[in-house]
Amino acid sequence: MSQRNRSQARRQRLAYEAARIMEEQGVGEFDRARRKAAERAGVGNKRDWPNNEEIQEALLAHRRLFQGERKAAELRRLREQALAAMRNFSRFHPRLVGPVLSGTAAVSQGVRLLLFADSPEDVVLDLLDQGIPWQEREVTLRFGGGVRRVHPVFAFVAGEIPFELIVLPTGALRSPPLDPVSERPEKGADADDVRGLLDSMPAEGLPF
Repeated sequence: MSQRNRSQARRQRLAYEAARIMEEQGVGEFDRARRKAAERAGVGNKRDWPNNEEIQEALLAHRRLFQGERKAAELRRLREQALAAMRNFSRFHPRLVGPVLSGTAAVSQGVRLLLFADSPEDVVLDLLDQGIPWQEREVTLRFGGGVRRVHPVFAFVAGEIPFELIVLPTGALRSPPLDPVSERPEKGADADDVRGLLDSMPAEGLPF
């Protein structure tokens, strides 16, 4: 086997080990899982470490193999709840992002939506009108060109599902933040896209 093939094989093994760590130990951060996997395997050369997308693909494969129908039902419920919330906040052009969109979500991770508003107070008024109690915090997002910006997050729980509403200015519809996994602009999925995802998921079996 050539050096290049050996390096690729190590990356694949580490990706699956990192995915197993995330699934079985509840580790939510790709970098933490990657480092633990590399430490276990004794692979110190970071060139042989998998990137976030490779780990995400391995995580999807792990769930297909070991938790297919249960995870499929869980993902469908999360996407249905995401779509319901998107309809409730439709005036803010919501976009579904994160694990519920990629298919790697667990209920504990909840639903993450980007909302676009002229002012965060507009979202607050909408929450008040709907009688939704929330907690406010902030998140730092990365944009193209190495720019980092702080944005408000309104968090609440519907049933047992946590929701995060990340409020961005309307101009961010054209220049969204970077996806922390792919490091490309995170355009997300609108309500029609989510409806299409649900329509493509079989009632039984795997959602992928």
